Amino acid sequence: MDRRHKEILQRKRRELVSQLEPSDVYDGLLSRGILTDDMIDEIKSSRPRRDQARQLVKYLETRGSRAFTAFLECLRETEQHTLADLLESGDSAPVSAPLPVPTQPTIIPLPVRKPVDFKKPERDDIPEDKHLVKPTTLLIAPTQNGTEMPRPPRPRSESIPFYKMEANPCGICLIINNVEFDTNSVLKNRKGSDIDSEKLERRFRALNFEVIVKRNAKCKHIKHELSSLAKKDHSAYDCCVVVILSHGTEANHNRFPGAVHGVDGLSVPVQIITNYLNGQNCPSLQGKPKLFFIQACGGNMRDTGFEVSSEEHTAVRLDEQVDAIPTSSSSDSLSLSDEPDARATLPTPCDMLVSYSTFPGYVSWRDTNKGSWYVETLDRILEYNATTDDLATMLIM
Repeated sequence: MDRRHKEILQRKRRELVSQLEPSDVYDGLLSRGILTDDMIDEIKSSRPRRDQARQLVKYLETRGSRAFTAFLECLRETEQHTLADLLESGDSAPVSAPLPVPTQPTIIPLPVRKPVDFKKPERDDIPEDKHLVKPTTLLIAPTQNGTEMPRPPRPRSESIPFYKMEANPCGICLIINNVEFDTNSVLKNRKGSDIDSEKLERRFRALNFEVIVKRNAKCKHIKHELSSLAKKDHSAYDCCVVVILSHGTEANHNRFPGAVHGVDGLSVPVQIITNYLNGQNCPSLQGKPKLFFIQACGGNMRDTGFEVSSEEHTAVRLDEQVDAIPTSSSSDSLSLSDEPDARATLPTPCDMLVSYSTFPGYVSWRDTNKGSWYVETLDRILEYNATTDDLATMLIM
């Protein structure tokens, strides 16, 4: 969503929560493709009405450039004119019709540099500099007959650098999912992590990756899997993805913060994890994007936010937990099923991107029934935006 529209929703949140009748606009937002059936079911599960309104506004902020205009139209159609006027008064631009879907997205370039020995592509239509975008042929979920159908390629501008993403499969995705921890590790089992693993396995298979899943890996086994991945020949691939779902902690570093725990309680620094796939240790991935998604705590601090108004405060559900070593905290009111796990950043090393689920030093929350907040959002963003936006843009939506 446009920053200006998002700010309007945030400024008017109190009025929206107190006055909006969310059930009246569900059908309109569904027919316009702003919300899905699953999203509406999840919003309806929030009771009472005020909580539904609050959740609906949060979803709208993540639903793209047409969401604000479509929401205004739905308010008009359901005769909630007071709210529509309130939102329009904060928008200097005319809001009369839905904005057209752009044929060419706005792309935020990633900092990349060409390796010394990287050869210039022989094809004239592939720029030498690269930028992280999706494959020209992106596989989506299986159709009813069980076959996967490619989406049509998106036109590219020759002036925009991009990473070539044309290999089939696109690359290897390694998922390390630590759920059950040794009793002497003082770390709790990570209920709900299997949900995260299954979501991301489906998502990256749909994005045409060869997916490898390892469950309940000790520290030495995490290192072994990363070493094996680095030793593979990636010459036929265009990308490599590593996903780690585990408990986490703080660690000394000079580049990437944090560390992740094996099920034995021992930890591997994120900086070491990324080093396995750098240009020196994995030459066949030189000049190719290497993506790391870390669902783990960055520490033990808990961010309880700041008070906006008494009406806006809601307690966290009892099915949410954290992915850190147990510690006392002033936020004991947080529910017992929200678990913390790790932050999103664009690192310095060539062709690498590391996305954490929280800021350094803080816990990362996981719902024991639905999986982590981070993975749920990442999966949804990739599902709906992978064909229209580059990865850097999607990570800040």
